[in-house]
Amino acid sequence: MSQINRQIQLASRPQGEATTDNFKLVELPVPSQAELTDGQVVVRHHFLSLDPYMRGRMNESKSYAQPQPLNDVMIGGTVGEVVASKHPKFAVGDKVLGMGGWQEYSVVDANVRGAIHKVDTTHIPLSAYLGSVGMPGVTGWYGLVKIINPKEGETVVVSAASGAVGSVVGQLAKARGCRVVGVAGGADKCRYVVDELGFDACIDYKEHKDSKAFYTALKAATPNGIDGYFENVGGMILDAVMLRMNAFGRIAMCGMIAGYDGQPLPLSNPSLILISRLKIEGFIVSEHPEVWPEATKELGGMVATGKMKFRESVADGIASAPEAFLGLLKGKNFGKQLVKLS
Repeated sequence: MSQINRQIQLASRPQGEATTDNFKLVELPVPSQAELTDGQVVVRHHFLSLDPYMRGRMNESKSYAQPQPLNDVMIGGTVGEVVASKHPKFAVGDKVLGMGGWQEYSVVDANVRGAIHKVDTTHIPLSAYLGSVGMPGVTGWYGLVKIINPKEGETVVVSAASGAVGSVVGQLAKARGCRVVGVAGGADKCRYVVDELGFDACIDYKEHKDSKAFYTALKAATPNGIDGYFENVGGMILDAVMLRMNAFGRIAMCGMIAGYDGQPLPLSNPSLILISRLKIEGFIVSEHPEVWPEATKELGGMVATGKMKFRESVADGIASAPEAFLGLLKGKNFGKQLVKLS
């Protein structure tokens, strides 16, 4: 009897807030070694990465990437182990990183450059290649180093500070001698950001729910203003930060999770861009492959030596992926959201 591959497909496009009804679980056979063509490998996924960008792909509206096709496996980063191979550079047992999607197995054409990469788990946990040493980590590195480009003594603010991207940004900024202020949801997350990740302060947006209260807390935490802001959220938080930006401040626009359900997120005072001569730049990390070697060298070194701390929220089994993903969009995760598949 052949092995079965369980996968989650996109069944319908969300109308507003996404629900579990937008997904479906499908079972398909896993090809055997004999059924593979030259260059193909079969990967058994150990972990699936869940990330906010996936919500935007579920829509059919214009974005930086093509929409997620209906009735097809959901896009997603994976790490796992080669279990069958007809490619000379990949052997059974190799640990690999790829975009295998929301499924337990994937068949990969390893002749396609970049389709999968071998990873070394001697000093770095396999799951970290989906977090601090993977796409989220490099995303944080690029936005901080290439856009914000902080100088020692400057103040950097990071929204979604306890998440996979934000936690990396803050620790990299601290390593560069900055004052770092995080924004997170809940007292536990804020304690983690300050006590474990080493941020100088963290503002709980759930405690300061209206714009006036949030701005007051932000002002107290940034007595010298803000020189760099790493944006993951948008909305009220961005409005408040812009009021505190110093002249020639830099804002790296990474995500706008507050607007992923489709509602517009207008700026309350866009004239501040001119008044403070701000640099605001959006970016997609996959468009900058040239930085990956430098970024992963620094990130991997910090993780391997314990200088980069991270936390993971792990759901169990492929069937749990939709609920875990919807929880991620509401901030229910603590750190990097993963699904353990084996």
